[in-house]
Amino acid sequence: MSDLRERLARDLTTARDRTLRLTDHDEPELLRQHTPLLSPLVWDLAHIGQQEDLWLLRRGDARRPGLLPPDVEALYDAFTQPRAVRARLPLLPPVEARAFGREVRGRVLDRLERLGADDDGDPFDFAMVVSHEQQHDETMLQALNLRVGPPLLAAGTPLPPGRPGVAGTSVLVPGGPFVLGVDPADEPFSLDNERPAHPVDVPAFRIGRVPVTNAEYARFVADGGYADPRWWSARGWAQRCEAGLDRPQFWGVDGTRTRFGVVEPLPPDEPVQHVTSFEAEAYAAWAGGTGVVPPGARLPTEVEWEKAAVWDPAAGRRRRWPWGSAEPTPSLANLGGDALRPAPVGAYPASASACGAEQMVGDVWEWTSSPFRPWPGFVPMLYADYSAPFFGGDYRVLRGGSWAVDPAILRPSFRNWDHPYRRQIFSGFRLAWSVEPSADGG
Repeated sequence: MSDLRERLARDLTTARDRTLRLTDHDEPELLRQHTPLLSPLVWDLAHIGQQEDLWLLRRGDARRPGLLPPDVEALYDAFTQPRAVRARLPLLPPVEARAFGREVRGRVLDRLERLGADDDGDPFDFAMVVSHEQQHDETMLQALNLRVGPPLLAAGTPLPPGRPGVAGTSVLVPGGPFVLGVDPADEPFSLDNERPAHPVDVPAFRIGRVPVTNAEYARFVADGGYADPRWWSARGWAQRCEAGLDRPQFWGVDGTRTRFGVVEPLPPDEPVQHVTSFEAEAYAAWAGGTGVVPPGARLPTEVEWEKAAVWDPAAGRRRRWPWGSAEPTPSLANLGGDALRPAPVGAYPASASACGAEQMVGDVWEWTSSPFRPWPGFVPMLYADYSAPFFGGDYRVLRGGSWAVDPAILRPSFRNWDHPYRRQIFSGFRLAWSVEPSADGG
């Protein structure tokens, strides 16, 4: 238990240090709302503490009084306060929000020291708080990327170089059963929508060795892909027209992009980022329909994605990570947020899964074609509203994490979801193809 307490304390501290770095700005910056899709940073700052108070100090019992007065706490209820109105609420000023967060965290660390002794709480609750804060840190980065004005963040840490010859290539994933999802015994901090582990039979398919790059996507733009409805679904075309889309978000017409306030040349070998699911589908149709890639290109399902990421057919079992059991390191994946951008494709050859797919963890969230649904046998966890209210809605699943995700909260089984028209998220994609049984040796 002492090792677990130390890990949780470290993860809590890492998350809080990151939150404070991202909100280390003047009060006017924290009060600004850069888009109705995202909160002003000062709301996130206090909401993080409010949820930590609820889950760990009140053990999920909202009827118990918290450290904030009820009328103030109500301002930070994500289900009753839509993002579009949060900047108009009488929120705590930054100095008070920080003080509130410090008070909550001090009491939480005191409780953590007693965990397993005179406190019979579940370590999962502490891990949920870490996950919640880190996910808000990623949305704060999205807000800072949308900000207009002189840069507030540094350029980002260096990344390894890519290698040629991997963009546009694919690998075969043989057909057959594999174990989808995880069980708490193997991943105790996994979330309810990742559970339970269960066998699924998946026909053979091919999947991109790496995500689609800026250079590849730029050919679609240059070929008039945004002006040709034959590549788009009916709904995707309607959304493209309504939103006036003609290139990925943050791309300029002159071969540049804007990244956290800095205008720079578009890196050709980085995974394309900030595209909707509709744009990803249109690219796949165009690339397969024009001979850029083999015909039949599409987005993978999330089941296909997970099999390509973790299944080892020779061993007949899942790998914990695509490359094996070793924890992620900077030589294996671009995670943690310090880079502020995806790594070029081919940068992590040691990250390859058993089938040969690379960079399936980190860099960009990858759109799949799958709606967000529960796995068979789904049981809500302590925080019952985490997943269940979103099942059956207009959401598509994204997999793999992005450069902005902290490794402490990520697993190959982690399921992110968003509306298919969102693109302020750090989202990209890779292609997939169905294959005939004979191509699998069957």
